[in-house]
Amino acid sequence: MFSVQEQIVRYLKQQRELYGDAVYIARQEHLRVVSTDMAQVNSDGWEETSTLDDLHQQIHECLNCPLGSTRTNFVFGSGNHNADLMVVGEAPGADEDLQGLPFVGRAGQLLTKILESIGLMRDDVYICNILKCRPPNNRKPLASETDECEPYLVKQIALVKPGFILALGLTSANTLLKNKESMTSLRGRIHDYHGIPTIVTYHPAALLRNPEWKKSTWEDVKYLRSLMTP
Repeated sequence: MFSVQEQIVRYLKQQRELYGDAVYIARQEHLRVVSTDMAQVNSDGWEETSTLDDLHQQIHECLNCPLGSTRTNFVFGSGNHNADLMVVGEAPGADEDLQGLPFVGRAGQLLTKILESIGLMRDDVYICNILKCRPPNNRKPLASETDECEPYLVKQIALVKPGFILALGLTSANTLLKNKESMTSLRGRIHDYHGIPTIVTYHPAALLRNPEWKKSTWEDVKYLRSLMTP
């Protein structure tokens, strides 16, 4: 568990990336204005980076959680750095861990087809995951792991500035939207991620195990495409 102070610092980092305004923080029972200047909330240095390439260079050797010591490659993200659509998955799998790129295995091939079905190529979008390192045996990410990695994702979103987000799977959706709702309740509506319209659908890996969900995913991405089309 993180201390109250650590949680406040994490919150400030995310708010600074998204809004850049001063915020109020309670400390020693007194309220005071705290600037989001990096000297006060930045302890690592990567928050000041202004490009995705610089961010990758700053964080690719991260060992903040145990997954850092078991990975083959740090899986940062790939695609258009100015994409209108950002696709956010759960975590790298075995193929991604080997290649250092997101969604390159069977699930990635299916994702490519899903995007192409609505007239988008992989190079048109930016693709990444909540976690940057593979969990052992592709298990579900732990809360402690998503807590460590989410600030990196927040920074990626701030740099890409997407017009829309497509969250793949419950871990991605629940982490971004800060809820514990089911896939059934999340699908079919527009969510708000700090002002960015966000659509939730099934993870391609889940579709490989449950092909009957492909029709629902097709409906979700068609809806997303209708929102993206002027």
